[in-house]
This record gives sequence, C-alpha cells and structure tokens, in this order.
Amino acid sequence: MENSITHYTCYRAAGPLVIDGRLDKPSWKLAPRSTPFIDIVTGKPAWFDTRVALLWDEANLYFGFTAQETDVWATLTKRDSKIYEDNDVEVFIAGKDAYYEFEINALNTIYEVFWIWKDTLAPGSPYYGRPEFDPQTQRTMTLSGVGGHVHERGERWGFLDWDYPGLQHAVHIDGTLNSRNHTDKGWTVELAFPWEGLELLADGRPLPPKDGDVWRIDCSRFQQVSKDGRLIPPGDGWTWNKHGHYDSHIPETFTYVHFSTRMAGTY
Repeated sequence: MENSITHYTCYRAAGPLVIDGRLDKPSWKLAPRSTPFIDIVTGKPAWFDTRVALLWDEANLYFGFTAQETDVWATLTKRDSKIYEDNDVEVFIAGKDAYYEFEINALNTIYEVFWIWKDTLAPGSPYYGRPEFDPQTQRTMTLSGVGGHVHERGERWGFLDWDYPGLQHAVHIDGTLNSRNHTDKGWTVELAFPWEGLELLADGRPLPPKDGDVWRIDCSRFQQVSKDGRLIPPGDGWTWNKHGHYDSHIPETFTYVHFSTRMAGTY
C-alpha cells in the first residue's frame, strides 16, 4: 500500500483568493490538479471525473474540487446533517493522534467532525482537559471503522460540535440543481481553512508549513445517484488513493502533501 500512495506538491497561491466556488482564478489555473479519484476499495477508475487542487498562503490552506456530474443533486440543508447521505466531496486532514473530517454537498451544506484516537485522550495529551474535547459533556460519536473494516488502533472519539474557526466554503454549479430535465456538467467547490484551526493537528510543526513539510491529507467523493438517476445505496466512494476498504477513516492511506514556498506556476 505504501508504494501506491500519491504524493502532491502544494504551492503558494499566485494572488488573493475570494471564496466563491469558482475555480477560474489565476491561482487555480496555475495549481496542479490531482490525478482522477479512484474507487476507494478497488482502485479502479471512477465513472465520473473528480479532481482536487491545493494552494496555500500566509492565512489559509485552500482546496479546489472539480466534480463532473450529469445530474447535480443535493437535499440536505441543515449544517452537520449526514452529508455523506447526499452526493458530496470530503476532506480529511490528519495529525499523529487526531484528524479532521469535512464534507460538503452541492447546496453548500457542510458537516465536520474532529476525531481523536481513544488511546491518546489521556493526561499528557494536548487534547486532554480541553472542554471542547470532553466526551462526558460534548456531543460525540465513536468509531472503530466503516463498512466492516476495523482499524488496528481501535476506537476514536468524534466530536460533533467542533467547528473549524474561520472556515470559508462555497459551491458553483455548472447546470441546474435537482432538475431531472437538464443535463449538467458538474459542480466545483472552493474551501479556505485558516492555519490557526490546524494547530491541534500540527504536532509542533510550523503554521503555515515551511518548505518541504509533509502532511497527510485525503480528499474523496461519495456518489449516491447513478448516471441514470437511480439511488445506489450505500453509494460509490472515490478517493485520491485506494484505501482497500469502504472506509475513509484510514490515515495511513492519506496522500502525502508536500508544501513548497514556490508560487504556483513557477515550478
């Protein structure tokens, strides 16, 4: 598995980015796009093209998703609904003992969870003793794996009320949302994560990262509707890297993102 994991270089943005969901800005045109997402279990090509590009500046880490879709569809409008039950795109950012999960649908509705491995939520941990990470008082869920897979590290706490500080997110639809009488081209997603929100996952590394720093980040897409409009529960999962299981929560499979201080387009 290790040899099959993707490496990606994240360059500096070539100018300011206004988060409106459109990826027509000069910086996005210069940023390298990922390889097409593949089936999360088998690694076979997905039947819709999905890619992501990353950029950074002194303020934020940026993601730009392009999702081909002939019938752009979404239903959930309440924040922290189970967005994975709609067609969505997702981001996972991992530290040594915790990781952050973000999901968004074509209605620009988001879901986020901060996950901490149970074996580390103890005295001496940077997470221990913080009110927002107290499983006795906070709204939480537990997870050992997804789709029958059980991670060898065991269970983790998911803190459902943790909100990423200063997060910006936007969606642009190239087509007509939820119209069965129109053939769409797809949708794009633009995200900005302020560096301060990643302090708990940095494990002492500088923010923004220094040249050559490497983070583990995964991006994925879950598709609940087939090309001909049929529901296909539990949905097809497509990721940047093959996970080998129907489970997004395997940090060891996340892409290696290398940060460069060079500006996008100058490499």
